[in-house]
Amino acid sequence: MRYRKLGNTGLSVSEVSFGTWAIGGDWGSSRDEDGLKGLQLAMEQGVNFFDTADVYGGGHAEELLAKATRGKHDEVHIATKFCRAGDIHDPETYSARSISQYCEQSLRRLEREAIDLYQVHCPPIEILRDGRVFEALDQLKAEGKIRHYGVSVETIEEGLLCLEYPGVEALQVIFNLFRQQPAQELLPKAAEKGAGILVRLPLASGLLTGKFKADSTFQANDHRSFNANGEQFNVGETFAGLPFVTGVELASKLEWIAQGRGNMARASMRWILEHPAVSCVIPGFKNEAQVEDNLATLTVPGYSFTEMERLGIFYQTEVVPHIRGGV
Repeated sequence: MRYRKLGNTGLSVSEVSFGTWAIGGDWGSSRDEDGLKGLQLAMEQGVNFFDTADVYGGGHAEELLAKATRGKHDEVHIATKFCRAGDIHDPETYSARSISQYCEQSLRRLEREAIDLYQVHCPPIEILRDGRVFEALDQLKAEGKIRHYGVSVETIEEGLLCLEYPGVEALQVIFNLFRQQPAQELLPKAAEKGAGILVRLPLASGLLTGKFKADSTFQANDHRSFNANGEQFNVGETFAGLPFVTGVELASKLEWIAQGRGNMARASMRWILEHPAVSCVIPGFKNEAQVEDNLATLTVPGYSFTEMERLGIFYQTEVVPHIRGGV
C-alpha cells in the first residue's frame, strides 16, 4: 500500500481507500457478511481510510464500519457526512444544535469518541456562502467531537468557495475520466491551500468498468435506476451526469486504456492517481472480489504525456457536451 497526505490534516491515507455507499444501501441488494469481509480484506491490505455518511442505509454503513474497525480506532480513519437526513435547504439543518445532534448520532453508530473527518454532505451553495455551518463545525472541533472537517461538493464553484474558509481541510469531489474539469483549477487551488482531495465516483457509477451494455438494467433500489436522470438528488452523482446510453457509448471508446493495465476500472483509477493533488480515490464495493480488484490499481502502469493529452481532448470534445448536473 502507498499513502498520501490528506492535505494539512496530519493524516496519511491509503491511495486507494473505500466508500461505503454500496454496502449501506442504494446500490441494489447487498449482504452484510460480504461487506464485512470486504472491509476486513481492505484493512489487511493496508487500507486505513473509509468514507461513509449518516444516510447510507439510514446509518447502516456506519454501523458496519463500527463492527469492522473495533479496536482499530487509532490506525483506521473514518470520514462521515451529515445534513442529508434533514432538509438540505433549511438553514436550521446547519445550526449548531442540529449539527451537534447529527454528530452525536454518527458517533454512537460508529462507536467512536471523535470523527476523523466530518463533511457537509453536498449542501446548496447558499449554505456555503452563508458560512455559519463552518462556525458550528469549529465548535465541534473545539469540543473534541471531530478532528477535522471538510465538504463534499457537486461543482467546482462550490469547491473553490469552500477553500475560502480556513477551517475546511478537505474536499470530496467527483473526478474521473468523464469529469476531468477539476484538474484545471480546483485541484491546484486545493493543493495551494493545503486541503486534501477525496475522489468519489472514480468509475462514474460503474460506466468506466466497461461492463455495461446499452440495455443493462438495475434493481429498483439502486440509485442507477431511481436517480438516472436526477429524480432524487443531483444527477451528477449518477453516471457522472451522463445519460446512461451515452455513457456506455463513450466508455467503449476508452477501452484502449486497459491495455497493459488489467482492466478499465484499474486504468481509470490509475488516471486519477496521476494527479498529485489527489489524496485518495474512494471506490465502492460489495464484496472481497471487488476490493481486491480495486486495490490492483496500485500495481498498474501510469500514463504517458501523449496518453494524458489524448484523454483530455476526448473529454473536451466528446464528453463535455453531454454532462448534466454541473461541473
